[in-house]
Amino acid sequence: MPEALLTREAAEAAEVAARQISANAGAMAQLGEQLRRRKPAFIATCARGSSDHAMTYGKYLLERTLGLPVASLGPSLASVYREELDLSGAVFIAASQSGRSPDALQLTETAKRGGALTVGLINDMDSPLAGLVDVALPLAAGPETSVAATKSFLATGIALLHLAAAWSSERSLADALVRSPELLRQAGLCDWSPYLLRLKEATSLYVIGRGLGLGIAQEMALKFKETCRIHAEAFSAAEVLHGPLALVGSGFPALVLDPADEGSESTLSVARNFAGLGAEVAYAGSDAAPGIALPVPAESPAVLMPLLQARAFYGAIAALAAARGLDPDRPPHLRKVTQTL
Repeated sequence: MPEALLTREAAEAAEVAARQISANAGAMAQLGEQLRRRKPAFIATCARGSSDHAMTYGKYLLERTLGLPVASLGPSLASVYREELDLSGAVFIAASQSGRSPDALQLTETAKRGGALTVGLINDMDSPLAGLVDVALPLAAGPETSVAATKSFLATGIALLHLAAAWSSERSLADALVRSPELLRQAGLCDWSPYLLRLKEATSLYVIGRGLGLGIAQEMALKFKETCRIHAEAFSAAEVLHGPLALVGSGFPALVLDPADEGSESTLSVARNFAGLGAEVAYAGSDAAPGIALPVPAESPAVLMPLLQARAFYGAIAALAAARGLDPDRPPHLRKVTQTL
C-alpha cells in the first residue's frame, strides 16, 4: 500500500520549520520590537479547526511568557451576529491555512475597525487574509493535499513559538526555536504505531493534556475522528476528573500527554487514577507513568514537547486508519478548504 499523503506531509515538518524560521527572522524581529513599544493589554485570536488547536497551544505559551491574557474570539461574532468589538488595546492574531474562510475575513475586518493591530499566520500568502492583516507571516508549509492537516498545524505552532521568542526576548525560547527542526526530525523517528494499532476495534477514547499540551490533545482527538472514525474527546488533566471520569472503566483507552513542566505531576496522577480504574493508558513523555510508554525525543524543551508529541502521533495515525479499512487522506463528507460563516 502506498504511503499516505498525511504521513508524507507530516514528514516535511522539520524542513518546513527550518524554512519558516529563516524566512520570518527579519519580520518577527521587527514585530517583536513593535509589540514591545505598543504594550498591548491583551491578545485576541481567530482560527478554526486544527489552526484553532494550534492557537490553544499559543494561548498558554503567550500567557505564560508575556503575562497577557489571550482570548479566542468566535468568528461568528462578525459573520453571523454582526457585532462590533472594542479591540483598541489588543493584538489580533488570525491563523489560517487557506486564508479564505469568510468568517475569519469578516472578524479580521472587525478587529481592524476595533483598533487592533492585526497579524496573520497564513500558509497561502496570495489569499485575501494575507492582504487584509497589518502583518502577514508565512507558515511556509507549502502545498498540503491531505484533508487532515499535519505540517501546517506544526508550522503554526512554530510560528507562535517564534512570535513568543521575538516579543519576549527570552533566550530559552530562542534556543528552543533553533532546536525545533532537529527535534521535529527526531520526533518523526518515534514510533507510536504499536500502540495506535491496538485501537483497531476502539469506538471511543480520551486524549488528555494540560497547559501547552491541551491544544495538541484537541488536535489528536480531531485526527482520530476524521481519519479513523473513532469518537475521541480531548480533556485537560483537571477537567477529565469531573463528569468524564464516569465513562472510564476496564479497557477504556486513554492517551495521556505529559507537559514536561509544572503540570507533569498532576497529569501523572490522572494517568495513575485511570489505570486504577482499569483503563488502558498510554503515556507520552515519562517512563514513570503507568501503562504503555510512548517515545518522545530525549531532553526536549517543555515549550516544544507538545509539538513533538503531535509529530510522533502523525507518523502513526495513518496506519490505524488503514487497519480500520479507511483512507486517512480523504475522510467522508470533508474538503481540504472549509469556508464557514
